[in-house]
Amino acid sequence: MSELTHIDASGAASMVDVSEKAVSSRVAVAEGRVVMLPETVALIRAGDAKKGDVLGVARVAGVMAAKKTHELIPLCHPLMVSKVAVDLALDDALPGVRVTATVKVSGQTGVEMEALTAVSVACLTIYDMVKAADRGMRIEGVRLLEKEGGKSGSWRAAD
Repeated sequence: MSELTHIDASGAASMVDVSEKAVSSRVAVAEGRVVMLPETVALIRAGDAKKGDVLGVARVAGVMAAKKTHELIPLCHPLMVSKVAVDLALDDALPGVRVTATVKVSGQTGVEMEALTAVSVACLTIYDMVKAADRGMRIEGVRLLEKEGGKSGSWRAAD
């Protein structure tokens, strides 16, 4: 494991200085899922949730969250993201919703946290939108799937 970059010589948390890093194209993809009762999947599919369009609202919430990551995670840099795509898929076999977020930027630091934040907030939004029907839902498996760009290059999670 490499040295922690957000800890200074005295052991205090600090934001990494990226001013000398080269600007490069960076991409991160993250995933997560909300596991629920089959009846809750059917409710979402039918568009019958009392709060409205569950998947549409969760998609917008994920995009907004990615853009605000630096306001939520103390040591993240503010980034001018160039793309945020949040994909949501109903999965009867789970049963539940699979959430994937792809975030892109041309910058001096990566967008892994933005992708993870997008997935997390989209999952939380799904929970909020249908919690009246299914309080036993679980948010699971939030993880980074892949990242590209920067000094460390490409990385992919093991299946």
